[in-house]
Amino acid sequence: MKIRYFAWVRERTGLAEEDVEVPADVETASDLMRWLSARGENYEMAFGEPDHIRIAFDQVHVTADARLGKVSEVAFFPPMTGG
Repeated sequence: MKIRYFAWVRERTGLAEEDVEVPADVETASDLMRWLSARGENYEMAFGEPDHIRIAFDQVHVTADARLGKVSEVAFFPPMTGG
């Protein structure tokens, strides 16, 4: 699965994107954020406040309880504002 990080999520992880093998017990976006957080301090900092992160599966916005299923790309980014 390709994971993409944007804005301060990218700054904290130190990566713009990466390909990962997600364990079978990681079933939702929330599970994925918890699993990523356990991968190191930089991820823990990025996902420390999961309510402040927006998520997209294959370029469609989803909620944290969305099931991964056959998703090929997950994007994490901060809330956006318009102007």
